[in-house]
Amino acid sequence: MSKEKILIVDDEHLIRWSLSQPLIKNGYTVDTAESGAEAQTKISTFRPQMVLLDIRLPDANGLELLERFKSDDEDLIVIMITAYADVGSTVEAFKFGAEDYIGKPFNLESVKHVIEQAFKKRQLKVQVEQFSHSIEQQIDEDRLLGNSPEMIDVFKIIKRCAETNDKTVLIQGESGTGKELVAKAVHLYSRRSKAPFFEINCAAIPDNLLENELFGHEKGAYTDAGKSRKGIFELADSGTVFLDEIGDMPLPMQGKILKAIENKRYRRLGGDCDIDVNVRIIAATNRGLKEMVEDGNFRADLYYRLNVMAINIPPLRDRKADIPLLAKYFFELFNKEYNRHLEDISPATIEVMSSYSWPGNVRELRNSIERATILEESRFLGPNNLNIITDPKTDSGTLNTTMLSENKKMPGNNQHPPATTNSSNELQITLPADGISFGEIEKTIILQALNKHADNQTKAARYLRLSRDTLRYRMKKFNLL
Repeated sequence: MSKEKILIVDDEHLIRWSLSQPLIKNGYTVDTAESGAEAQTKISTFRPQMVLLDIRLPDANGLELLERFKSDDEDLIVIMITAYADVGSTVEAFKFGAEDYIGKPFNLESVKHVIEQAFKKRQLKVQVEQFSHSIEQQIDEDRLLGNSPEMIDVFKIIKRCAETNDKTVLIQGESGTGKELVAKAVHLYSRRSKAPFFEINCAAIPDNLLENELFGHEKGAYTDAGKSRKGIFELADSGTVFLDEIGDMPLPMQGKILKAIENKRYRRLGGDCDIDVNVRIIAATNRGLKEMVEDGNFRADLYYRLNVMAINIPPLRDRKADIPLLAKYFFELFNKEYNRHLEDISPATIEVMSSYSWPGNVRELRNSIERATILEESRFLGPNNLNIITDPKTDSGTLNTTMLSENKKMPGNNQHPPATTNSSNELQITLPADGISFGEIEKTIILQALNKHADNQTKAARYLRLSRDTLRYRMKKFNLL
């Protein structure tokens, strides 16, 4: 963290000198101004965290300057200097936001103590703001779990990334794989762990607001900017900024992020000077950034800058050995949260979950177990309320589902298993002797449902007991959109 900056504003040279010298020796960065006009200029260029302000200046009223400074930046610490304190001016000064008073003649030790206490109070306020900003994320935070070889490799890379304290990290993985948890793990195991962790979803914030959210703005930067405002980069000083879904960041903003990473400086909206930044950037995406670079939709220089340290999270279907562990964790979490007192997950349920492809990954598994835990009426968590396509009732060569469909022949798709409907309205799918991927079965069911409803996605989704978003996700997965 950069050392605190103090601006001393007094028309007497001796006062400015006698205050600045001991403060510089104490490690503060100090500048001075002898008039109100000069003070206003240096507020913009020097950007102090504290101002020692004389109440009487040749060209300005100190109280009016105080009100203006605090109106522009409410976080600025202002300590008044005066040899003529009275009740009226004191009340006015505190009303406008002054932190304290220094009387002339002053005791240097007392002055240093007042300044130290003011900075400690400011730091406490910053910590409270940071805690308030992140508390919602911590309330419902999942653990990063896994004992499969694939996840063990991920844990090893997390450790290496955490040890390289300043290098950017790029986390890649499908939606729902736990990219945010990986980012938090890198932060928590690094030397920045005691500093704040700020997350921003680049896809969830309109393009015109993203820069303001990250870098903040100066007063008057736009119509409603009545006060200056710090951005996430400033609030996360010495900590970590997690840019989730960076593949959705607009190209102009990509250039500004690249500049901030390379130069460790940025500029607020409407600002005319750079601000030093000491944060670590962790970015995540579920999109193929390399392909986006080739298509011209993502900056190559930013991609290579982010990709210094890369973590690729495998989808849940590629680490099915982790499913029982994750299921047990989520079951215990929701069993307690909803006060259900269920005894355990049935073996049949574990078997069903292990045979499912989980296109929504760990997030889908979590949501499915939450739903099943709420709805379960027996002592053990059964498979009936999991809200997934597969059904536990299987026999050799036939997969039974509870969804009525009809057979449809598609050109160039002869390898799809034939489907017929029996008298009990259950779909019978005959599996070939040499096996078939579950994805082929899933794709066939989706195509048949769409065909039945003349490609109406809403009706097809309702027919398959899916949300429209889930159906579109799976259609996209099979290149059906």
